[in-house]
Amino acid sequence: MTVQASKKVINWGIIGLGNIANKFAQDLLTVKNCNLFAVASRNQENANTFASKYNAVKAYNNYEALAKDPDIDAVYIATPHVFHKAHTLLCLEHGIAVLCEKPFAMNTDEVDVMIAKAKEKNVLLMEALWTYFLPHYQFVLKELTNKTYGNIIKLEADFGFKSNHSKSSRVWEKSLGGGSLLDIGIYPIFAALSTLGKPKNIKAQATFETTEVDSSCSVEFNYNHGITAFLKSSFLENTPTEAIFYCEKGTIKINTQFHCPTTVTIISLDGKENTIDFNYETIGYSYEIIHFNNLLREQKKESDVMTFEFSKLLIQTLDTVRNSIGLHY
Repeated sequence: MTVQASKKVINWGIIGLGNIANKFAQDLLTVKNCNLFAVASRNQENANTFASKYNAVKAYNNYEALAKDPDIDAVYIATPHVFHKAHTLLCLEHGIAVLCEKPFAMNTDEVDVMIAKAKEKNVLLMEALWTYFLPHYQFVLKELTNKTYGNIIKLEADFGFKSNHSKSSRVWEKSLGGGSLLDIGIYPIFAALSTLGKPKNIKAQATFETTEVDSSCSVEFNYNHGITAFLKSSFLENTPTEAIFYCEKGTIKINTQFHCPTTVTIISLDGKENTIDFNYETIGYSYEIIHFNNLLREQKKESDVMTFEFSKLLIQTLDTVRNSIGLHY
């Protein structure tokens, strides 16, 4: 990559201006050689307010107009799950690179269509699962790959909080892909797939809300050699929200809010603990933004971290769990 290419300014657009888009935009402002160029909401006032808050040049009241803007290099899609496919295809059709928030789409068929379109148009596409790019998670992956503490024996990962969302909230709405599994259960499942790979078999059970989406979900992944991953998501209770890798020669624990910037504690067999602080200075979205910017500058069409193959494995696994608990959208 030439010096000129490495400094190419990336013009970003954001479709869907909810809570996560605010966090993304806040971190985008910390990244060099890129800027928030345009934002889009179905409501002009919302778009104007968001644009003013983060110094975006343009504010659109429809997504189609943003997708047609010739000055945009990349779009971050932060709309509800059920719209990810449509909004991704909209941008890809206009040749704009897409970073689409997790889950990539509602099911494997939708993800296959999105990837096929990206390949047809020869445009960069990536699922925005930010945890993969966080330094503490990359550190843990390296330790596990290098078998610093031997092989993994067991994994326990959870994500739970007592939800105060109203019953009209997106997280409870079946038509918007609500439920704990797709919203937060994806993180413990990601932790298992990114470290242990595809399981031999999956067991799952869930509790359901009156809106027919899961309020909690417990999943067990079984692997060869008796290795098991115990995974949980819940909107009913506050849980530690940790990822603990029990290994032959010690334990690696990603501390509370393991999916976010946090610390990692190494526990030796004799119980001694060493906690590593990664001194985060941003919310954490900056790392995936930097990665995506570099992919664009290098004219790559697929991430070498969040690959199409991994996104397919992730959505296929989510489909299997949904079928097991009887959650059908």
